Amino acid sequence: MKGLEIKNLTKVYETGFIIKRYIKAVNNVSFRINPGEIVSLVGESGSGKTTIAKIILRLLNPTSGNILVDGIDIWAKENQNPKFAKEFGKKVHAVFQDPFASYNPFYPIERTLWQALELLGIDKKDPRAKDLMYEALENVGLKPDVVFGKYPHQLSGGEKQRVMIARCWLLKPSLIIADEPVSMIDASSRGGVIKLFEKLKEEQKASILFITHDMGLAYYISDRVLIMHKGDIVEEGNPEEIVANPQHWYTKNLISSIPTLYRKLEDIS
Repeated sequence: MKGLEIKNLTKVYETGFIIKRYIKAVNNVSFRINPGEIVSLVGESGSGKTTIAKIILRLLNPTSGNILVDGIDIWAKENQNPKFAKEFGKKVHAVFQDPFASYNPFYPIERTLWQALELLGIDKKDPRAKDLMYEALENVGLKPDVVFGKYPHQLSGGEKQRVMIARCWLLKPSLIIADEPVSMIDASSRGGVIKLFEKLKEEQKASILFITHDMGLAYYISDRVLIMHKGDIVEEGNPEEIVANPQHWYTKNLISSIPTLYRKLEDIS
């Protein structure tokens, strides 16, 4: 079965030396994302949404539960080896919150794209390599001749996020984890970056988990919305239905916090 399927996922953190404390960051969560679908996971800081992202990316071990990407259990014992990790790197890609932390400042920006080609088994000297990188950059609205040779500090946050999305064009992953990808870039760049995720969904049929604290943004981009609060999925559904008729008190709070042009600050507070 294609796409992402999460079954009864739980993550418990253990703290303390003498007196042990157990914190359940993710509590028996289950959901799926179909190919060509954007699902937003919405919640405030500490709700557990980034913990889920890290477990999907194999950066953090689950306490229990299963994660299947295209029908393959990524945490199965037989898949804990370098060969699987390399194949997994082609299949699942992440665009993180901080565009500045995604790059090594000592290397030019195109190194990020070279690394993607290496994952695909394409050598730098292959005549196709440059054409593929140019095509990927053009697809995300960047001019290759302008970007090539520059270092991360010479690009804006929005441009750096576009380069990370260009990696997706090269790798063509079946699953993209977008963890607050526009929260640290300027407002004028956000719309363009959001449209690129929609383009990936439509043209490459990628499954996209879009993690955000912004209910307004989730409403705009999502096919479905999952509301997460203190480790639990408390509400799920079509974004129009959830905004029009929220059932859980926490969802109502998130919706009431969406800014509108006609409301004054004193009306909101």
